[in-house]
Amino acid sequence: MKLRVWFVVLVCSMLAFSLVGCSSSATSSSDVVKLQGAGASFPAPLYMRWFKQYSGDHKNVEVDYQSVGSGSGVKSVIDHTVDFGASDAAMKPDEMARVQGGVQLFPMTAGSIVIAYNLKGVNLRLSRKAYSGIFLGKVKRWNAPEIVASNPGVSLPDLPVNVVVRADSSGTTFVFSKHLSAISDEFDKSVGANTMPNWPVGTKSKGNEGVTAAIMTTPGSIGYIEYGYASSGKVPMATLENKSGKYVAPTTASAQAALASAELPDNMIVWASDPQSAEAYPIVTYTWLICYKKYPDKRKQQAIQELVKYGLTAGQKDAESLGYVPLPATVVARATAALQNITSD
Repeated sequence: MKLRVWFVVLVCSMLAFSLVGCSSSATSSSDVVKLQGAGASFPAPLYMRWFKQYSGDHKNVEVDYQSVGSGSGVKSVIDHTVDFGASDAAMKPDEMARVQGGVQLFPMTAGSIVIAYNLKGVNLRLSRKAYSGIFLGKVKRWNAPEIVASNPGVSLPDLPVNVVVRADSSGTTFVFSKHLSAISDEFDKSVGANTMPNWPVGTKSKGNEGVTAAIMTTPGSIGYIEYGYASSGKVPMATLENKSGKYVAPTTASAQAALASAELPDNMIVWASDPQSAEAYPIVTYTWLICYKKYPDKRKQQAIQELVKYGLTAGQKDAESLGYVPLPATVVARATAALQNITSD
C-alpha cells in the first residue's frame, strides 16, 4: 500500500514539474521580440552575420532577414509586411509618402559594385567606353577594339561577350545603371537609371547570388555584382577607368575615396555616381536599412533601435572582412543621432 502511495506521489510530482516547465517555457517564448526584415541582397552577408551575432547575445530578440532584392524590400515596407526593409536604391519620395507614419533610413555600410567576368588567365582593364558599350550591347566580342585598346599585350579570345544582368528589382542594378547613365549619354537616353531597366542585352539571373553563379559557370560571361560576392567566390574583377582617366581596382581605400566626394544630407540619401577623385573606384554606394518612424509597441521599437545601433557601432568591425566599406565616423554619428526619430504608439 505504501509503495502504491509513493508511486502516485512521484507521478503527481513529475506531472507538476512538467507543467511548471511548460508554463515557464511559454512565458519565455512570449518574452521574445521577433523582427522580420527583407530586401537588398547586396548587404545580405553582412546583415546575416550581424543579426546572428545580435540574437546570440540578446536571447529575447530573434531576427529573420530575407534576401529578396531592394525592390521587394521597399514594397514590403510600404505593405507593412515586415518590421524593417533594406535597399541599395534607398526610397523615392513618392514611396516614402505611401508609408503611414513615415520612414527613417539609415546608411548601414557601403561597398563597390564590380564588373566581374569569366576569362581564364586575363587581368582585364575596361575603359568607360568599353564597359558602357558592353551593357548597351554594342561591344559584342572579347577581342573588340574597345576592349583591346585598354589591354595592350593581353591575348583576348575571339569569343562572344555573354552579359549577365539582374532578373529582379534591384538596388545594385539601380546604382550600376545610375553610374552608366552618368558616364554615357546614350545609356542615359536609351536605358536610364532604374531598379529593373529594359536592358538591350543580357541573360537574367536573380540576386547578386544568381548573377555570381551565372558568371562563374559560363566562360566568356560578364556582369555586375557586389564586391563581397566576387571576392568570396574568387571571381575576377575588372579594373575600371574612372572620371580622371585613371584605372582603379576595387579596394577599401578606393571605395573610401569615392565616398569622400559625397556629403550626407539630412535625409541620409546620397549618391556618388561618378566620383571626381583620381584615387576613387567609380562605382560605390551606401546601402540603407529602412525603419518605420512609429512601431505598434515599445518593446519592438526598442529592439529595432538597439539592433540598428549595434550595426552602426560594434557591427562595423565585420564590414571589411566581408568585402564592405566601414562607415566614416561622421556618417555613424549622424545615423546614430537619427535613432531618436523612431517612436512607438
